[in-house]
Amino acid sequence: MASSSSSSSLFRCFLHFFFFIISQVQAANLPFHPRDVLPLLPRQVSWPVLNSLNSPVDLLPSFVGSVSSSNRIVNWKGACFYENTAWMEFHNKTGSEFGGGTLHIKVSYPHSWTCMDLYVFATPYRVTWDYYFLSREHTLEIKEWQDKAEYEYVKNRGISIFLMQAGMLGTLEALWDVFPLFTNTGWGENSNIGFLEKHMGATFEERPQPWFTNISVDDVHSGDFLAISKIRGRWGGFETLEKWVSGAYAGHTAVCLKDSEGKLWIGESGHENEKGEDIIAIVPWDEWWDFELNKDDSNPHIAYLPLHPDVRAKFNETAAWEYALSMAGKPYGYHNMIFSWIDTIGGNYPPPLDAHLVASVMTVWSKIQPEYAANMWNEALNKRLGTQGLNLSDILVETEKRGSSFDELLTIPEQDNWIYSDGKSTSCIAFVLELYKEAGLFDPIADSIQVTEFTIKDAYSLKFFENDSSRLPKWCNDADDVKLPYCQIKGKYRMELPGYNSMDPYVHMNERCPSMPPKYFRPQNC
Repeated sequence: MASSSSSSSLFRCFLHFFFFIISQVQAANLPFHPRDVLPLLPRQVSWPVLNSLNSPVDLLPSFVGSVSSSNRIVNWKGACFYENTAWMEFHNKTGSEFGGGTLHIKVSYPHSWTCMDLYVFATPYRVTWDYYFLSREHTLEIKEWQDKAEYEYVKNRGISIFLMQAGMLGTLEALWDVFPLFTNTGWGENSNIGFLEKHMGATFEERPQPWFTNISVDDVHSGDFLAISKIRGRWGGFETLEKWVSGAYAGHTAVCLKDSEGKLWIGESGHENEKGEDIIAIVPWDEWWDFELNKDDSNPHIAYLPLHPDVRAKFNETAAWEYALSMAGKPYGYHNMIFSWIDTIGGNYPPPLDAHLVASVMTVWSKIQPEYAANMWNEALNKRLGTQGLNLSDILVETEKRGSSFDELLTIPEQDNWIYSDGKSTSCIAFVLELYKEAGLFDPIADSIQVTEFTIKDAYSLKFFENDSSRLPKWCNDADDVKLPYCQIKGKYRMELPGYNSMDPYVHMNERCPSMPPKYFRPQNC
């Protein structure tokens, strides 16, 4: 029986040989592509190769064009077929009031005989999909337009065509890769870490044990900031994707508050109550810390960011408490969650994301869960238009009527004073920064800053925090040989916060900032 080391060496040799064969035949006109037969190979051979070729990002379709009466022909290169053409034919075969249409798609020159392309087609009123593996003209029949609004929209704006870039096989593999991001397992944790390392350039250096700090609450003050990063389970997966699109190295936040008797409390938007609802809550420190230490199965990594003494001197504790108590019990700020990330028409979407894809995802969710869609974006989009009660389809049509576009609509800054059907809307970071605003930390320019436009990265980049390590508490990083400029109080891996404590507030801060991975470059005063 072969030893494990010789078996693994043989396996590595096979992989090198397999990649060599791929590189030699890639340009050849073969009846099959090597990647197409990977599922037929032994699992220990095929899955490592597939893992090197695909990632969860491959689940995102890429916009290739819109076909309308004015934009008569669209051409693009597919994942399987190298030459593709689409055009739209309007007709009235059913004799309905507005008729229907046929989308023609001609595909040719496949890179192999076994590949296929997978497509998603969308209007504000419908989403469908199809796949093609034969070189010929294919058709997508729409017997009737839903109403005049859809007919006018398709005539002027067209049907949006999205390509699954990884093809059928790659998409299935990407589904396999994205699933563990949301699982509460070691596999899921490693998947989240791997995604962030690959797509953001993040590093996960292990800290010496113990992986938590014995905190003295006497050293904690009102206004001190908590940055939290979860790397497994449901919230770990969502935070991973949030970090990727925003450039933040934390996915959740909370704020410290001390009452008149010196008792420490934690203010948090996104606290789960007994009913499983995410709400804004003011929780005693001991209860909050016990949960994070012993009950939070997302493996939270937590950094404590104390305010600078000069900033603390400005902090109006009474005003902060008044704001926090006024918001306690209100729902988490889903209304404006995505709008802090989207500031520009094209500079906030990691490929293949774009505004067309965002609109299509919204369309799908609006059909599946209309109440969820209304809570997540419909009200916020109505705010931007100055309208009330329009659903997503009506919003898209109204935007077009005004000579604007959906991607422009998404970039309109959120206003802190907007009142939604369930009150003011604040995500985890908007809650903390609105509290800072009420406490006077953004004075004298508070009126010209909309904190609901800030991401978590924008928040920890504010020059509000301690910059003298000698003033940090004695227990801060006491077991770690690397002294961070803040205090990591929990976590196996060392937390990094690029851009930490580096930016003074300025007028209209963070309203027009790009955020493209992996560098996340932002121009000055955006």
